[in-house]
Amino acid sequence: MRIVIAGGHGQIALRLERLLAARGYEVAGIVRDFGQSEDLREAGAEPVVLDLESASAEQVAEVLEGADAAVFAAGAGPGSGTGRKDTVDRGAAVLFADAEERAGVRRFLVVSSMGADPERAGDEVFDTYLRGKGAADADVRSRTGLDWTILRPGSLTNDAGTGLVRLGASTGRGPVAHATWRPSWPSCWRLRRRRV
Repeated sequence: MRIVIAGGHGQIALRLERLLAARGYEVAGIVRDFGQSEDLREAGAEPVVLDLESASAEQVAEVLEGADAAVFAAGAGPGSGTGRKDTVDRGAAVLFADAEERAGVRRFLVVSSMGADPERAGDEVFDTYLRGKGAADADVRSRTGLDWTILRPGSLTNDAGTGLVRLGASTGRGPVAHATWRPSWPSCWRLRRRRV
């Protein structure tokens, strides 16, 4: 099984790459910065340098060609402004979904955020982030060509993982340790077409 991960150098992506590679899956991670390539190789992933803010759907579809599943774990990151929250957290996610459909990749896992809402009020950077994530989630949910799963974790921490998470339409608020991320691939697709 070949899995392509957008945002391949993030904490969730690097952990996922290590887990999937250890299970014998072929993993590719998309990054903007060539300097991050060695970290991906150490995690067992093939680095693909491509800027999702400036790439076309055709360019991304070429990377996705032959993949069995894709994960969108990209984000503008802390310290970025409202413009990048829109171009990455919304725009790049929509572009990635477009490219998946072009490449014929049906399985799609989106790492979103608790509180994501395209109608969220407010002018702060975090409001823009949640609007962008919410708009991207709504776009993905509207697509009939994808078997999607949207995960909306609460605040992510660097604490030790417990191996336990609660999944549901609404779970209340609380932190989630990055180290808790242990998908049983491909059984996590049993949650497909569900906003979690």
